[in-house]
Amino acid sequence: MTATLDLWPIGNCQISALVDRAGRFVWGCLPRVDGDPAFCSLLDNAPPAADGAFGFWEIDLDGVVETTQRYLRSTPVLVTRHTDGAGNAVDVIDFCPRFKRMGRMYRPVAYVRIVRPVAGSPRIRVRLRPAIQWGSAQAETARGSNHIRYLLPDCALRLSTNAPVGWVLDERMFRVEGPLHFFLGPDESFAQEIPRALDAMLDDTVDEWRHWVRGLATPYEWQEAVIRSAITLKLCQHEETGAIVAALTTSIPEHADSGRNWDYRYCWVRDAYYTVQALNRLGALDVLEGYLAYLRNIVDNAASGHIQPLYGVGGEARLVEGEAAALSGYRGMGPVRVGNQAYEQVQHDAYGQIVLSNAQAFFDHRLLRMGGIEDFHALEPVGERAWQLFDQPDAGLWELRTRSHVHTYSAAMCWAACDRLGNVAQVLGLPDRAVFWNERARQMRTRIEQEAWREEAGTLSATFAGSELDASLLQLLDLRFLAPDDPRFTGTLAAVEQGLRRGSHMLRYATQDDFGLPHTAFNVCTYWLIEALHFTGRHADARALFEEMLPRCTPAGLLSEDIDPVTGELWGNYPQTYSLVGLINCAVLLSKPWSAVR
Repeated sequence: MTATLDLWPIGNCQISALVDRAGRFVWGCLPRVDGDPAFCSLLDNAPPAADGAFGFWEIDLDGVVETTQRYLRSTPVLVTRHTDGAGNAVDVIDFCPRFKRMGRMYRPVAYVRIVRPVAGSPRIRVRLRPAIQWGSAQAETARGSNHIRYLLPDCALRLSTNAPVGWVLDERMFRVEGPLHFFLGPDESFAQEIPRALDAMLDDTVDEWRHWVRGLATPYEWQEAVIRSAITLKLCQHEETGAIVAALTTSIPEHADSGRNWDYRYCWVRDAYYTVQALNRLGALDVLEGYLAYLRNIVDNAASGHIQPLYGVGGEARLVEGEAAALSGYRGMGPVRVGNQAYEQVQHDAYGQIVLSNAQAFFDHRLLRMGGIEDFHALEPVGERAWQLFDQPDAGLWELRTRSHVHTYSAAMCWAACDRLGNVAQVLGLPDRAVFWNERARQMRTRIEQEAWREEAGTLSATFAGSELDASLLQLLDLRFLAPDDPRFTGTLAAVEQGLRRGSHMLRYATQDDFGLPHTAFNVCTYWLIEALHFTGRHADARALFEEMLPRCTPAGLLSEDIDPVTGELWGNYPQTYSLVGLINCAVLLSKPWSAVR
């Protein structure tokens, strides 16, 4: 059981793991991020010390009194140092290999752990207990001469090691006389000398990540926070297909015993749009290019132009929602959900995000594959759907399950789809199509302004029919639907801040939904507020609020989806792409320029 979200992600854009404050693997799905969790103790209320507990991998120092953790600079390679009461100490280095080999990226379904003695004569115990079938049972094992096989339904694993295999199987305490190496990967013979090969994998993985970070256009201020967020967003991309998941976990509740437990290990068109938008600002074009390839396949396969809110990382359309009965849930707060019913929902903003994500490809000459006329024509049916549906009810970006409205945010996103198609047509030399889409965008804007504006309140409403406030209205600025000096926007900002701000945090909304009133603030909404404050001239307020948010990050430098505005405790799935996007965007916006150091 992990009491708080003090978790450190490692990964290689194929698989990942979350390492807790004691250095245990407590979450990790195989053979990809939306697979069966071999490490699932994060969602099991039984502590690893309990008899029969499984779903974790622990390397435990005898008599440990202190554990510290850090990432190697500009990498997701984690170093955990354990020290006992007598001054004996070991370092455990955890990573997933990722580097170029034979002309392609080597990112196996594999974890590497290297144990190095640091001081004295440390004694350790290794307990590797993978789970199967969503925590229903412990994986069976079979011993080889220098390895252990773990029989998982979707992918058998082999632990190759230079540690005594029998002692690992028996979970016996033993002395660390020299470096120990563990490779948990495909059930294949490890043909190389294990220590030398894994040390080389470590060096190559570190080099690969540092070269990637070296290409980022980071702001002068808050560089470490931005780099850590960017690396983690990259870890949320399933590089094989280009899909970007909303988070690495499922079913961490939005607040205690809320029942708001959702599976975020899928690609939301909305969340991925925000992710590539943020990484574009840092120049990480590889993420955009991979995601655009994924999107093109989604658009090609869309029936009659219909776009779902989310898809599987392989482009799967059906993500049937169920519950994993064997797991009690995060801190005992079930249910644990697998799949997400939202794939069946109607969320019209997706049409805007499809076009907005693609639009850069028609203008950016740095891309290996720029958008062309055929790509434009493939997007036009998406724009047609946006035109047809912009003033129709949907579940909205907050995915209401039992009600629908015509949401202003969704309507504005549909407007953006048509507006940007007009821009693309112009740059492609298609004046007739530019006029066509620009006229549609003009008509949509007029309708939205008429239906969402509340003259008596001096503010826009979250829906066409009501008078609700919603933090998503702040995004009208980012979409260029309203200018920062437009009285309609400043009036909306004042109303939203007054109605939804709770100290240093912003709620999504303050009205009843399917589960009652929200109890926690939504981290990305606070960042939306910071952006709005800055663009409307309240620069000092924006900077002060941003600097209040930075200490809210976990020791790993990351954020989940939600936060208790009173206690500051983080809730919701982790690490959350939305939240890290907000941190990056605001840091880029607020930082002093690099010229300030000259």
